[in-house]
Amino acid sequence: MKDIKEDRFIVSVKVGPKGQITIPSAARKMFNIKEGDTLMVMGDKERGIALIKDDVFYQLMGGMFNNENSNKD
Repeated sequence: MKDIKEDRFIVSVKVGPKGQITIPSAARKMFNIKEGDTLMVMGDKERGIALIKDDVFYQLMGGMFNNENSNKD
């Protein structure tokens, strides 16, 4: 794993025969990912794939919707 900063890193992973990847332990620790957690897989054909914990995703989306609704005066 190539350390960039304490809060960032770059790592390569291989896709297994069932399409699975292993999230490196440093990433699991950094993002508090535990066995059984649900991750959202987001993709853009031009930009690639991103993973985000579902609770963080819903917080972000809820904030977007709340901000959208609060701007309607």
